[in-house]
Amino acid sequence: MRYAFIKAHEGQYSVRRMCKVMQVHPSGYYAWKAEPQSARAKDDQRLTGLLKQAWLESGGVYGYRKLTLDMRDLGERCDKHRVARLLKIEGLRSQTGYRRRPGMRGGKPAVVAPNHLQRRFTVAQPNQSWVTDITYIRTHEGWLYLAVVVDLFSRQVVGWSMGSRIDTSLVLDALLMALWRRQPRDAVTVHSDQGCQFKGHEWQTFLRDHNLVSSMSRRGNCHDNAVAESFFQLLKRERIRRQVYATRNDARADVFNYIEMFYNPKRRHGTAGDTSPVEFERRHSQRLTGV
Repeated sequence: MRYAFIKAHEGQYSVRRMCKVMQVHPSGYYAWKAEPQSARAKDDQRLTGLLKQAWLESGGVYGYRKLTLDMRDLGERCDKHRVARLLKIEGLRSQTGYRRRPGMRGGKPAVVAPNHLQRRFTVAQPNQSWVTDITYIRTHEGWLYLAVVVDLFSRQVVGWSMGSRIDTSLVLDALLMALWRRQPRDAVTVHSDQGCQFKGHEWQTFLRDHNLVSSMSRRGNCHDNAVAESFFQLLKRERIRRQVYATRNDARADVFNYIEMFYNPKRRHGTAGDTSPVEFERRHSQRLTGV
């Protein structure tokens, strides 16, 4: 820095005078002027060019750890700290997640409802615990959204709804079908994820008004609602991925056929004694009547 200052002003003042002011020996200044960059600086410049190329080839994704490995593959002898320093100077960084930075609204997220279910997916009787979730189906007209309500006792889909919009009305229609079909006498635990459709005032008020207990998965934990996820996996593997739907109505008809004509009355489940959900509940009802 001192040498650069002297060079910038050497036309106005004598070099010796400026060296005396800046406390620099003139021989050091002339040596710097003859070769202003050190060997280390030149090597940093060369390495920076290689790092820029590798960073661009990664699509701007790699950080200093992966770029260090790239450099070693090229035969360069450099450690991660040097690579990190050079990247910082050039303003290059890795692609990180899209998590919202904590600010004035940061902190621990609010809990609308606790996780009452706690992954207890095996229950003793019907209408004790239901799980609900939403998935999407691709058509040439656009997305078709499907909401389902599944009874954990038999894995039967007791309510479903389809529409072109993913809103609270979609999940409420599925829950209304479940209530109309099952007409539970006692309180039912209804478990969902923390989607905005389930956290809203309309959904939570509906649950309280109909003697339904809200239960919600932990944030970002899909395993807490594994049964609903499992049903969607079966639906897509056994039916949707084998079809190409021109319209939403085509998809609606096919999903209806899968749920009401195959899954509920015919498809065997290991959790239901290798019988269909409908047959499993029928046998359970017969045992209760016999007793």
